Amino acid sequence: MDRAIYRIFDANINRTKEGLRVCEEITRFILNNRSLTTQLKNIRHRIDLVLKNMPSRLSFIAERESRHDIGRGIFGQELKRKGVSDILFANMQRAKESTRVLEEFAKLINRDTALEFKEIRYKIYETEKKIAAKIAALRHSR
Repeated sequence: MDRAIYRIFDANINRTKEGLRVCEEITRFILNNRSLTTQLKNIRHRIDLVLKNMPSRLSFIAERESRHDIGRGIFGQELKRKGVSDILFANMQRAKESTRVLEEFAKLINRDTALEFKEIRYKIYETEKKIAAKIAALRHSR
């Protein structure tokens, strides 16, 4: 059971941080917005701080089975993007969903960590709303 849970943590830590990083690049290089870029970066770094209350990250990585992951070949809508906003919102959704997974499974290990992941998830919601407003403003100014 621990092996499977550690695999879930490993996959969702990576998914959350990767999704946030994609969004961070959009706010940095496309929106050119220091504040939003900083907010996303701070969320990514906060995840690392929260993980200090969990088993070693090496424990999670040790259970990784990327080659044999049955989800690896499932793509869904991942290959369909119409523009930068599609990329942004797909990755924000990825970060929110995977943070929820981390929150739920952290309840099995450390209640306080679960609450931290919940707080991070709400911070992602708030940041997404700010980014959406900036994107809407850009569309209206064209």
